[in-house]
Amino acid sequence: MNLNFIGLAAALATFLGIWFGHVAVRKVEAIAPRLWVPIVVTLILGLSFEYWSLVTDHRLPATVTGILGVMLLWNSFELWRQQIRIKKGHAPANPNNPRHARILVDFSSATIFDLLNRDPLGRPVSAEEVIKLITGNRT
Repeated sequence: MNLNFIGLAAALATFLGIWFGHVAVRKVEAIAPRLWVPIVVTLILGLSFEYWSLVTDHRLPATVTGILGVMLLWNSFELWRQQIRIKKGHAPANPNNPRHARILVDFSSATIFDLLNRDPLGRPVSAEEVIKLITGNRT
């Protein structure tokens, strides 16, 4: 009996690619003074991985590089979308980043508070309670 590891490799590449991509997009977008540099880097890496997946004769590395290549290409798009989420206030801005400092000035909906960094209460909350939960003032 021969074992086929392609399914396992594809599952691991997908899981790790999504996990790493999510974390990397948030971190890189928060610290990058200009977005075009990381966008171009992820585009080049994604296209390189896709090229390698097309020219390799081995199915396992072709599968893994194909999956990771598509995820890198998607992450280049997500870097741009993360900036839009920050402008809408759906993700926190980094006031130490000059690009984010401009966003905080230009967009009233932008915030430095991470709306997901809180303990759920299990009930609807008012706007005042939301502010208290986010800022840590639980009076």
